[in-house]
Amino acid sequence: MSFFRDLRIAVRSLGRVRALWFTVALTLALGIGANAAIFSVVRAVLLRPLANRDEDRLLYVRQSAPGIGVTNATFSIPEISDIGSKLKTIQELGTFSEIDFTVVGLGTPREIPAGVVDGHYFDVMGLKPILGRLLGPNDDGQNAAGAVVLTYHFWKSSLHSDPSVLGKQVRLESIMGARSATVVGVLEPSVPYPVATEMIANVVTSPHHLSATMVTGREHRMTEVFARLAPGATVEAARAELRAVYAAMTAAHPEVYKPEDHYQIEVTRMHEQINARANAILWILFAASGLLFVIASSNVANLVLARTVRRESELAVRLALGASTRAIRRSLLAEGLVLCGSGAIAAVLLAIPMVNVLGRYAARFSVRANDLTLDFSLVWFGIALALVAAVFLAYVPRLPSPNGAQGGLSARGVRAAAGGSSRRLRIFAVTQITASFLLLAGACVLMKTLFVLEETRPPFDSANVLAVNLPVLSYGKTPEQVEQFYREVLRRVGVLPGVEHVSSGFSAPWRDDQGLNIAFTFAAQGARRNDGQDYRAKFRTVSPGFFATFGVPIVSGRDFNDGDKQGSERVVIISQSLANLLYPGQNPLNRKLWWTDGVMKFIGISTEPRRIVAVVPDFDDENIIPAPTMTVYQPIEQEGWNGRLFVRAHNDPYVLLPAISRTIHEMSSDQPVEKASTLGDVRAEVLSPDKLNAIVFGGFAAVALLISVVGVAGVLAFSVSSRTREFGIRMALGAQRRNILTDVLVDGLAIAAIGVMAGVVLGFGLSAIAGKYVAEIHQPGAVAFVASAFTILAAAVIASAVPAARAASVNAVEALRAE
Repeated sequence: MSFFRDLRIAVRSLGRVRALWFTVALTLALGIGANAAIFSVVRAVLLRPLANRDEDRLLYVRQSAPGIGVTNATFSIPEISDIGSKLKTIQELGTFSEIDFTVVGLGTPREIPAGVVDGHYFDVMGLKPILGRLLGPNDDGQNAAGAVVLTYHFWKSSLHSDPSVLGKQVRLESIMGARSATVVGVLEPSVPYPVATEMIANVVTSPHHLSATMVTGREHRMTEVFARLAPGATVEAARAELRAVYAAMTAAHPEVYKPEDHYQIEVTRMHEQINARANAILWILFAASGLLFVIASSNVANLVLARTVRRESELAVRLALGASTRAIRRSLLAEGLVLCGSGAIAAVLLAIPMVNVLGRYAARFSVRANDLTLDFSLVWFGIALALVAAVFLAYVPRLPSPNGAQGGLSARGVRAAAGGSSRRLRIFAVTQITASFLLLAGACVLMKTLFVLEETRPPFDSANVLAVNLPVLSYGKTPEQVEQFYREVLRRVGVLPGVEHVSSGFSAPWRDDQGLNIAFTFAAQGARRNDGQDYRAKFRTVSPGFFATFGVPIVSGRDFNDGDKQGSERVVIISQSLANLLYPGQNPLNRKLWWTDGVMKFIGISTEPRRIVAVVPDFDDENIIPAPTMTVYQPIEQEGWNGRLFVRAHNDPYVLLPAISRTIHEMSSDQPVEKASTLGDVRAEVLSPDKLNAIVFGGFAAVALLISVVGVAGVLAFSVSSRTREFGIRMALGAQRRNILTDVLVDGLAIAAIGVMAGVVLGFGLSAIAGKYVAEIHQPGAVAFVASAFTILAAAVIASAVPAARAASVNAVEALRAE
């Protein structure tokens, strides 16, 4: 019962120093809460096992060609057949191809991200259904019936977990045609990879993919490959075997795998591949939270240690009156428990909303961050740390000796205790400054990156152009009727009030990764030699008026017109950089180029020569920071694909959206009109991960700096209180107030300067070490270090101002009389 009495006394005692209590509780809450929230995210995204059976045996196989800048070339059917035969370390291969289906039959027609797979895919992935069945070998082949499996997320969010969906007939529209299929199952909750899919179908549902499996097109690559290790095999053995098989395959087909393209194959565990994008950013964030915890702990130690030293006389009196050392320690423990316990409770309250915010942040990098909850195992660990801290704060400070309590009653005793404590306080303060500097430098790098991205202007109008997904519906229509539909859409939308220009294309800038990544090899008449190799350019199909819609001028030549259609002379427009590369100092107009890429015969693009009719400025539609682009534009009505509508408005483009949707639905009620967004908003969405990085790390840095300022101010306040007699003597001997003021300010700056120097050394060292393992890390430059150092030193001056003013206001007579 006596300890409960100590707790009540501790509460009353701390109630008289509410500022200290609040500061310690808030500091601990920030340190423990942030770590609990961030570790919850790290554990869920990076450490939690996958739902896949025997995930340690699940592998991801990737082919790349660094020589032509392709990091993931996917695979063709002949390649999969070659590398999958006679493998001993691999039990089975499964394939997945990304596709967008427009689904008719499950509510309002809409375009969804999907995949087509072979009959081994689900067995290789080690997944099971929660409803119905999954696809198997019986679903392979061109005579198989169309079958689809819904992902759990799509079934739950879009279909409200409706069990009657099994057996429903749906129509799946893709760029090359339409097929019917039956819903046969719902997949268990799992991580979608390589893309976030809502539906997975067998190959027969995609006419294009079906044709790809029936031909021997080695260069027709569109399939991801997954593998399952054979029992007892290792990843290293599988990697070595696959590389040997791959080397034999590339040697057998030198016309496809050119030495300068550097084709290669790599194998990684599926768990590592899924986490690859989120791995660096989350571990850096976890390190930042660790620095914040160090700062918080140091600050709490500072505050409580300073309070204990100031109470030296009080403790000496209690010892002199007969209190035992045990009783004193118990009372200090009670105060520590109240301080740290309240901080731990506040940490839990802070961590719950923080994990929701960080979960939404991490979802930008990994789908595994969806629906996160607080990991209470770390919360309990944090509370345990708080209890340990309470014991530390109670038993580490030195108490006055029972046999020499008089020393503690005198000012000399206080000063003697203060001398050693002041050194410890300064060490804690330097630690805080060092950690704060590291966080600030990191935040400066991110802020600078964001500033550059924000200030960079795109080479086309992004504010007044509305991009709308208008996927192709070909069921019951001839190709000519599909073309006529889009032609009529352009005509009708173009005459709506407020519309300045309208056009169409295959991919929307910054948004359609699959379409923007398309590039093919070609040759050009009279072009300068390219070391005997064909050129490579990005491939775009656009309608007449496309460049006017985006406010891009024609440098020379003419735009596409209504006469550029099937049966007429084939024409192209090229970008300025490509014109400079092919014909430096010459006129490229009316020269001929032709596609030489082997994949053309599989996608319906002719290799006949095409006349260059215009040159346009570089139109970089992939990167926020524009780069030189090698692009060839073809008219949609000659060859290519449609699916995106672009509308340039006189004023706010969103005002036009209801009229645009109504006009299109009057022509076809089933036609999806989706993802309407100005390119300015698309750009902002692309930038949101960088903004979130800057906000999160900037927030950590701001909190760390605030805590450090409190720490420096506390150290100097303690120093001033222990040096009152010294200041009194100096002023009695003629020292000016400005000398005292300068002395304290310099003291604060010295603490900050030592911390900054330690931070610079650690910053360079840590960034160099991390850069060897994490390529995505941006190395902090001189600007980041200088800006961080200036901020820290300025904050130190501010933190020193109040203690310095207090020191300068010391009354010499009263200070000496107090002694």
